[in-house]
Amino acid sequence: MSTVAAQTESGEEARPSLYKTLFATCIGNALEWFDIAVYGFFASYIAHAFFPANDPTVSLLLTLGSFGVAFLVRPLGAVVLGALADRRGRKASLLVSINLMLLGGAMITFMPSYQSIGLAAPLLILLARLIQGFSAGGEFGSSTAFLVEHFPQRRAFIASWQFATQGASTLMASAFGLGLSQWLTHDQLNEWGWRIPFAFGLLIGPVGLYIRRHVHEPKAFKQAEKSRNPVRTLFTQQKRLLLIAIGLMVISTAVNYMLNYVPTWATRTLNLPASAAFSATLIAGVILTVVTPIVGLCAERVGRLPLMWGALGMLAVTILPAFWLMSLNVTPLSLMALVAWLAFLKSIYFATVPSLMADIFPVSTRATGMAIGYNISVTIFGGFAPFICTLLISMTGSHLAPSYYLMTVAVLSVLALFSAQRQHR
Repeated sequence: MSTVAAQTESGEEARPSLYKTLFATCIGNALEWFDIAVYGFFASYIAHAFFPANDPTVSLLLTLGSFGVAFLVRPLGAVVLGALADRRGRKASLLVSINLMLLGGAMITFMPSYQSIGLAAPLLILLARLIQGFSAGGEFGSSTAFLVEHFPQRRAFIASWQFATQGASTLMASAFGLGLSQWLTHDQLNEWGWRIPFAFGLLIGPVGLYIRRHVHEPKAFKQAEKSRNPVRTLFTQQKRLLLIAIGLMVISTAVNYMLNYVPTWATRTLNLPASAAFSATLIAGVILTVVTPIVGLCAERVGRLPLMWGALGMLAVTILPAFWLMSLNVTPLSLMALVAWLAFLKSIYFATVPSLMADIFPVSTRATGMAIGYNISVTIFGGFAPFICTLLISMTGSHLAPSYYLMTVAVLSVLALFSAQRQHR
């Protein structure tokens, strides 16, 4: 039987397969982050197709603004789909989110350019990003709850795959960027080449949709007492838990979107070739994909908090020196070194965050709490990170401006981790 958790002859639900459960859950997460990474990597080409302007900086800001605006709807998706997961089940929410992801991806892939349909083009692109943002809003909470409730004894390892798939998505997106920048001319990328990775993303979706139709609800969710209104419970009785969850994600999501912004930053601000930028993000994708699950395994042996404190401390201390050293010698190699360092520290911290967030909330509000906490953090500190960094660079004229932003948000995560440690005890 090709289901994640088959039925035994006596009618009892068999132990679910670790690998099938991982695949069923992470495929949607991979699709979500692949589309996000591709949009960030190809921002300048999307700007040319849908947001033309006399000033290239204005055109880019409009594109990055649409990238950020889509994140404004993510908390709404978190509320709706998170509550659906806590009331009706994790499976129902996972199916809705992947269907919406496919719809938004198809709109971006096949949308005619501004030259063809005028103002309708950027408006419909914005609508597609809003649909994707809404669907992504419920994906993290539902899928992470699904994983840790199926395998509570392996929660640190299995939940780390949530972010390992983000690394894999970044790896695939940057591979597309590197390959297309080598094989196609600038004009070809502007006209149609940027659509190829979005079309590839559409091929992943139907596989994930089929697999998710055959999953079963975790036993812990079936046995838990359901909350009639998990959103109200969260905001009236668990506000402190929600704030901790938001703070834990702040630095991680800021670094993640900084990595997505690297191609645009490197080509427009540092004047490096596109191939160098995509090579750097390719390295980041490899590190995030490989290191994250390894750290998840280590966390089962040495604990999560020592790893989190070590990575967070190193991020806070080394962000500014790393950017400064790169600014002394702006080369493809120095850019790769900076990106690799950020990706390595992010992998250590990121790997342990999902399971710790899951432990913070009870089963009855787990999906809602994780979804809302995650998406508020992503919306405020991640979605607008490229826009903020571009604006800071424009205002200060300094290559170091992105490091100022990352150092500021690192302080917030330090405070949240301290509170989470007290809560966990």
